[in-house]
Amino acid sequence: MLSPKNLHAYPKFWPHKKGLVPAPLLPMSRKEMDELGWDCCDIIIVTGDAYVDHPSFGMAIIGRLLESQGFRVGIISQPDWHSADAFRQLGKPSLFFAVASGNMDSMVNHYTAEKRPRSDDAYTAGAMSGKRPDRATTVYTQRAKEAYKGIPVIIGGIEASLRRIAQYDHWSQTIRRSILPDSKADLLLFGNAERAVVEVAHRVAAGEDIKQITDIRGTAYMRQGIPEGWTVLDSSEIDADKSLVHPQTDPYADTSAKDKQGCGDKNNQTKPSKIDPNQGAVQVIDFD
Repeated sequence: MLSPKNLHAYPKFWPHKKGLVPAPLLPMSRKEMDELGWDCCDIIIVTGDAYVDHPSFGMAIIGRLLESQGFRVGIISQPDWHSADAFRQLGKPSLFFAVASGNMDSMVNHYTAEKRPRSDDAYTAGAMSGKRPDRATTVYTQRAKEAYKGIPVIIGGIEASLRRIAQYDHWSQTIRRSILPDSKADLLLFGNAERAVVEVAHRVAAGEDIKQITDIRGTAYMRQGIPEGWTVLDSSEIDADKSLVHPQTDPYADTSAKDKQGCGDKNNQTKPSKIDPNQGAVQVIDFD
């Protein structure tokens, strides 16, 4: 895996050399792109939230961060997912689509824990519900793929992050597979993905095939077969030695998780990374 790279270490992408200046708002239509003098977007962000140019909206942060790297970034906010037409409103991106359900998991946004439909949406104008589909990341990715075949789609955000591997799905009461094969996304960025998305953007812009980008921290992807040096283990045998599994009787009184024995292996010890990703960090983007 590559070590985190200073965000200021990348050369600005080519439009910056031609006088690209921060847009008052990231464009959401061809008219707004024309006003900026853009013939196309390099990256188009698709989000299930309303677009508000404020750091409390995650896609606004990602958009402004990519803009600060010299990329032309457009936003498609809460598109009509019933056809691919809404995903063509900004034209074809020169690099990729970046898709997220929004600040919330779309299923949590739509339903209570008792699976009752919610009547409002805090991240939609007027708190209107129904502006995004169930499992929005999967639906948006499929529509983006339909709109422009061959254009890479990268997914991220909380919905993608929590579904990057097989998981128990409360809504269907089943074990669902990773979101990657369901959505057909090319790459998944999980967790705080600011550094990862900048690295991916610059490497794709340099002509690297997104299918070959497999060495960035915080990414997940699909591949054929088992990687060299890896072994498949029978999950039923992992905790065969019951003496290594601690019974937790009282979560407030239990101290077993604090001892040095680790989890499942007396010889396993977790060592914190010596890399401080915030070392020498300065403000990269500003919001009005």
